[in-house]
Amino acid sequence: MTVTKEQVRGPELTDQIKKVIHEGNTRMIIVRDRRDHLVMQVPVTVGVVALVFAPVVTALSAMGALAAEWTIQIQRADEEA
Repeated sequence: MTVTKEQVRGPELTDQIKKVIHEGNTRMIIVRDRRDHLVMQVPVTVGVVALVFAPVVTALSAMGALAAEWTIQIQRADEEA
């Protein structure tokens, strides 16, 4: 499993989450605030992406408007050779 971290600012939070979901092979998305407190941890399952992520993206949009800096930790499945 590959783990990457990205720093984003307010309004970029929602756009970055949408981008990560559409890229595929993502297993888990973890959002932390600037003090490294866990804000949201969402497992990503291919079959339920549309159903589950509509309210999650709405919540992230609201959170992005409230705070300036976020860290997104993305866990991806390793690609098969």
